Amino acid sequence: MLSPAGLIAALHTLPPEAVWAMMLAAAYTGPLALLRLGGAAGLKVWIAVAVIAANLQVLKVVPFTLFPGPVAEGTVVFASTYLATDLLTEHFGEREARQGVWLGFSAHLAMTVLMLLALGYRPLSAEEAGEGLAWALPFHDHLAAIFSPAPAFFAAGIVAFLTSQMLDIRLFGALRLATRGRHLWLRNNLSTIVAALIDNTIFSVLAFRLFAADPVPWEALIRSYILGAWLQRVLLALFDTPFMYAGGRVAPLVARG
Repeated sequence: MLSPAGLIAALHTLPPEAVWAMMLAAAYTGPLALLRLGGAAGLKVWIAVAVIAANLQVLKVVPFTLFPGPVAEGTVVFASTYLATDLLTEHFGEREARQGVWLGFSAHLAMTVLMLLALGYRPLSAEEAGEGLAWALPFHDHLAAIFSPAPAFFAAGIVAFLTSQMLDIRLFGALRLATRGRHLWLRNNLSTIVAALIDNTIFSVLAFRLFAADPVPWEALIRSYILGAWLQRVLLALFDTPFMYAGGRVAPLVARG
């Protein structure tokens, strides 16, 4: 049986674009699977999981052949939260979608608080660990590197997430009303693309200008941090359209049990 380490080693032999495609498939089928299993509650669970996972994945930077420089991970998984909120808005209403966003925020905050408290325990010394627990000695520093968020990035991420998601829900609902429930592709893509631009703009301006000790020049901020990342998310928004239509087939199955 292939171990996790063996699977990771096998994935390392593939082009990064192939792993990206696998990530896309997993991130966009996940909401549909949980929609089928748990209805609106399942989609809310996905939002919470995806928000936490995306904030962990962003620490890993990957060199892609299609981009001039390494790219931080997390974008694909974070984009799936917009798919989940659009599915909630479409099939369960704006109130359920907003609750999903607040639960995602709460899960991320709770995870951060719990891990910071866990890090608050004084780590073992080499003498206390001895030979039997020597394996545990490096893990305090490993966990601290992952779960000690820079306050600027944490605050910028939370503000951007809440603002852009609420805008996505409101715009999706308004377009649904304006088109009398037709043109699902239009409200799905337009609401997500606009919200993604707002998310990128708020996060980049707060994290890399207003809260940064060494602010990024405006030209680079707009070209690379805002527009460059946004173009990637436009592509992801287009990719999620078939999954929105698939959600229309899954939702009635949920209603029938």
